[in-house]
Amino acid sequence: MGPVYQPSDFPPFAVTVDLVVLTIRDDRLCALLVRRGSAPYKGKWALPGGFVHVDESLDAAAARELAEETGVSRVHLEQLGSYGDPRRDPRMRVVSVAYLALAPDLPTPVAGTDAADARWSPVDDPGRLAFDHAQILADGVERARAKLEYSPLGTAFCSEEFTVAELRRVYEIVWGTPLDARNFHRKVTGVTGLLEPTGGTTTRDGGRPAQLYRRGPAVALHPPLVRS
Repeated sequence: MGPVYQPSDFPPFAVTVDLVVLTIRDDRLCALLVRRGSAPYKGKWALPGGFVHVDESLDAAAARELAEETGVSRVHLEQLGSYGDPRRDPRMRVVSVAYLALAPDLPTPVAGTDAADARWSPVDDPGRLAFDHAQILADGVERARAKLEYSPLGTAFCSEEFTVAELRRVYEIVWGTPLDARNFHRKVTGVTGLLEPTGGTTTRDGGRPAQLYRRGPAVALHPPLVRS
């Protein structure tokens, strides 16, 4: 029989959730940040999040923290990863489970509870973030970029009817790189079930009338839209 341990044998330990919430605003990929209202890192910008209560699941904690700190709700959250460096939080040993959310047309956030302020910040210029949130944010952005390769997520950032040029702009913003118009058109129109022609056209992109599409039934892209 092995040794019997008592709770007092272990140092303080806690689990938190951190949230990478991404949207497109003003033609840039932006992340939701909050200004911390308490120590540690009081006054510093960070990802929204907080401690998991003893009576709630990780998913419930993530949804609660998002609503409490920013006023944003009804956003699909998926687990991104776990972060457990022993020195990541000066208060005690803290393991954080990070979540990712991507959605169009998210509202201006409203700070609440222990957040002093909240804002949308471009992911390429978030400033110095508290804890290890710069790494968590970078991982979330990379996950989002990968999701555009193999899922129809990009169409969610377009209006109900859109042109290939408008969809291409979504990919350029999220991937952070310009794309060849003809090559992109060939690829997206060649993916089974991604786009459905509406039969209409528009000149809002400028130039000749462009065909309008809506999202098709595909849930995965075959072949994927691989970044160069």
